[in-house]
Amino acid sequence: MYVNVAVLKETRAHECRVALMPSVIPKLAKLGARLHMQTGAAAAIHLDDAAFPDVAFIADRAELVKDADVVLCVQPPALEVIDAMKEGAILVSFIYAHNEPALVQRLVDRKITCFAMERVPRISRAQAMDALSSQSALAGYYAVQIGSTHLARVVPKITSAAGSIGPAHVLVMGLGVAGLEAIATAHRLGAVVEGYDVRPETREQALSLGATFVDTGVDATGQGGYARELNADEKAKVANVLTQHIQKADLVITTAAIPGKPSPKLVSHAQVAGMKAGSVIVDLSAEGGGNCDDTQPGQTTRVGRVTIVAPLNVPSLLGEDASDLYAKNIYNLLALMMKDNVVEIDWGDEILAKTVLTHAGENKADTADKAAKAETPASPAAGKGSHKAHKSPPAAKPAAPTPTAA
Repeated sequence: MYVNVAVLKETRAHECRVALMPSVIPKLAKLGARLHMQTGAAAAIHLDDAAFPDVAFIADRAELVKDADVVLCVQPPALEVIDAMKEGAILVSFIYAHNEPALVQRLVDRKITCFAMERVPRISRAQAMDALSSQSALAGYYAVQIGSTHLARVVPKITSAAGSIGPAHVLVMGLGVAGLEAIATAHRLGAVVEGYDVRPETREQALSLGATFVDTGVDATGQGGYARELNADEKAKVANVLTQHIQKADLVITTAAIPGKPSPKLVSHAQVAGMKAGSVIVDLSAEGGGNCDDTQPGQTTRVGRVTIVAPLNVPSLLGEDASDLYAKNIYNLLALMMKDNVVEIDWGDEILAKTVLTHAGENKADTADKAAKAETPASPAAGKGSHKAHKSPPAAKPAAPTPTAA
């Protein structure tokens, strides 16, 4: 016996990642996986099919997935892929259900068990499966590189016979995984770094990485490790404090996101107008509309004397390393459900119960949301998949999605 695992080639624009890397193949084989991959799936990161030993390649994606027990991908797959999958099969991918209602309904209709990688709970035991964090760390690193290439000045202090120049002043707004990695990278490059977040508990993290912390006196700690949205009075108080820090910075990196909602606005038109000539903003939350009033998602624009860079899908710009981390995240998740060459899902496992999006014809995330609102536990519904018999997972509190630069 074995578990038939299929890996799709990504088709969405600007997506260079792939859900399987050569380093993970032996580990998956030990779990009982027989691996199949779409032809040219890793071409965007310059890996030929020959770089994947013990993997069978199939060009047609419908043919690839029709007998698969498990289908792996990075971005939400096309509806045609779901239609080609056998009933009860497992899909592991980023989904972002609030953006993909038609896809979620098709998963329900086809009775596909979908594990949405953005739903992995942020608990200690799940860290090795936390794809949002692994991808966000790369985005935070790369934001500093993007910003430095648009600056007309150096980042570190450089001393020559003619005198000294630098260092640049960098302000990082939003101290999740991406923000903290941006602080660490800017500090390593020799910048003077400040960090800001509406959650005061991030202060110690910023200080430990070599930054000073901008304290506005507002605490906006929310659920699940994310920040809540500020009210009007809080926004005004924060803006008054932040303006002077924004306008003395050479490089501002924003990373703030609210799961399932537009990105909060942190930098106003007026604050941009008052920034130094030649300064740069890198907005990592462009996929949610951006943290800056002047952000144009996916574009680099000049607003007066300021350059605003708003890249989309930043982890894909580092496709090789991003794929490697993502493939390892997926392997660690599959290791919870693959044993002795079969899939056996333990719905008592908190990670699996909270990561599942759809199962046995039911939208588990929707069930969880309703249960959370009612503040009463939902009754688990019995169901069977095409794998070893198991009951449906109990409704879990939703692990809300967030952009990759959280």
